[in-house]
Amino acid sequence: MRCPKCGTEITSGRKFCAECGSPLSRRCAKCSADNSSTAKFCEDCGAPLEAPVVGSTKTSNDAPIRVADPPNPQDLEGERKTVTALFADIKGSMELMEDLDPEEARTIIDPALKLMIDAVHRYDGYIVQSTGDGIFALFGAPVAHEDHPQRALHAALAIQQELQKHRERLVNREGRGLKPVTLEARIGVNTGEVVLRIVDTGGHTEYSPVGHVPNLAARMQTLAPAGSIVITEESRRLVEGYFTLRALGPKEIKGISEPVNVYEVIGPGALRGHFELAAQRGLTKFVGREHELAQLRRALEFAVGGRGQIVAVVADAGTGKSRLFYEFKATVPPTCKLLEAYSVSHGKASAWLPVLDLLHRYFSIQIEDSPGLRRKKVRDKLAALDPALSEGGPYLLGLLGIQEDPDPLGQMDAPIRRQRTLEAIKRVLLWESLEHTLLLIFEDLHWIDQETQALLDLLADGVANARVLLLVNYRPEYRHEWGNKSYYSQLRLDALDAQSADEMLAALLTDNAELRPLKRMIVEQTGGNPFFIEEMVQALFDDGTLARNGTIRIKQPLSQLRLPPTVQAILSSRIDRLAGDQKQLLQTLSCRIRARGDSRPMTDLLPIRKRNWTGCWRTCRERSSFMNSPHQLAWNTSSSMR
Repeated sequence: MRCPKCGTEITSGRKFCAECGSPLSRRCAKCSADNSSTAKFCEDCGAPLEAPVVGSTKTSNDAPIRVADPPNPQDLEGERKTVTALFADIKGSMELMEDLDPEEARTIIDPALKLMIDAVHRYDGYIVQSTGDGIFALFGAPVAHEDHPQRALHAALAIQQELQKHRERLVNREGRGLKPVTLEARIGVNTGEVVLRIVDTGGHTEYSPVGHVPNLAARMQTLAPAGSIVITEESRRLVEGYFTLRALGPKEIKGISEPVNVYEVIGPGALRGHFELAAQRGLTKFVGREHELAQLRRALEFAVGGRGQIVAVVADAGTGKSRLFYEFKATVPPTCKLLEAYSVSHGKASAWLPVLDLLHRYFSIQIEDSPGLRRKKVRDKLAALDPALSEGGPYLLGLLGIQEDPDPLGQMDAPIRRQRTLEAIKRVLLWESLEHTLLLIFEDLHWIDQETQALLDLLADGVANARVLLLVNYRPEYRHEWGNKSYYSQLRLDALDAQSADEMLAALLTDNAELRPLKRMIVEQTGGNPFFIEEMVQALFDDGTLARNGTIRIKQPLSQLRLPPTVQAILSSRIDRLAGDQKQLLQTLSCRIRARGDSRPMTDLLPIRKRNWTGCWRTCRERSSFMNSPHQLAWNTSSSMR
């Protein structure tokens, strides 16, 4: 093995580097945290660490760089998808390798290439090609993700951060008599539609997209200054607010007639999800959820009286889970203590993410706070609540990454440390409920990581006799073990009925009689999904179909409604998670309905020779409410995968 700081060869089993004195660590394959060389489990996430090979001098950097096998060609050939393409390369790699011995160049380039690939895989991207000094990756294919542009930029930022650490390790080369090197990456990103293809080159299968999108992403990479990330206007529309961007102005691109607006990605932004973006634009009228809102208020009354409650809101994407919580929070009395945590779609790869978010809010920790100030805030809060809680302080400091050196828990077995950390968080929250009625909100549990799930399971067992209202929301595919508890209840949100959808559209488009056919078309195509309705209306304004000049008017023919990219991404991600025969069934039905203009019952349109089509169709309907009628099916399916 090698020292992670100076790169010196180390005999297996040693704890410190003989060259620089740095402690040696083992990196967790799951969360990438560094652990002591003797650790058997990761101290951050509890995952088992691979045992070192006795006598081996190979490190993870020496390991072969492998690209994932291409997906099943049968399922993807000729499929149209909206994707985000990412190109990354090491600037000046040719000059670097020209001045170095090939073996020495490999010890520099290979780790950089591997960390690029690992960053892409962390956010569920697919490596199309490794170029030797860079990568070409796709997000949104072969498996669709509703937030593929955000995933691509998170991966790009991770690449730059990991390369910075790699550069710091390379600084010590000069002290060891080796030539100093500068290692910087340029990254380009673009979003749009492609057609997927599988090419068999004889013994090797390549999976790649065809279209303008990857070509423009490659051009963005060549425009990017060293150490930066550059994106196109198409990507900007989908990620603005989620990331901080800086406009670089229009650029002339070879092969493109018009200049392209280009933006540099500075870092993460303030937004976390679709609802926050909608709130930033301005929320539409809240309709059709009065009964559910009343049930939440009733649960809070029980919690205030010392009868803890768990309420789960279950619904498909876009049906209004977050909006319901938002409206409920506005009715909560100020005597209640509110704590919130959010899961993100790529959160399963980041242990404790929602819990860390919640703890930062609880202890009022700001991003600019020093480690010392953060420790003081935690200790002061615990002491003010109850001095006995200070026993759990080291576990909370460790979880927050602000423990003092040396770590007092450094030699503790990881599973024991994990369990005691969970217990410490639970004790703090339940003790807080003695001072105030505690409203705990965890959103989007379908994206939850294992550690946050463990905390929720622990809390679910302990809130029955506490002044706690635990509110959670999730999509139907999520499962938990709390359903048999007497203090648990579930609210199912369905799409808006016709009256509520009309009321919502009246608020968005006024009661203009000229717009009534358009409103009927929107309700029919969206199935009453509130998010889909909002995005559809926004898309009609964006593309000039609708114009607002005192009154709202239709400016272009309504031959066919365009599926907004945000909605398309959600539908594609749901369809891609169906089994192959179910997905094929949707495609077949969609083609038949659209080709014939058919509105017959669904069973009359099913392919006669399809085996087990009844079970396939039932599964499709159970997994999503987006395909309740032939018209919805035709529009949603064919717009999402052609």
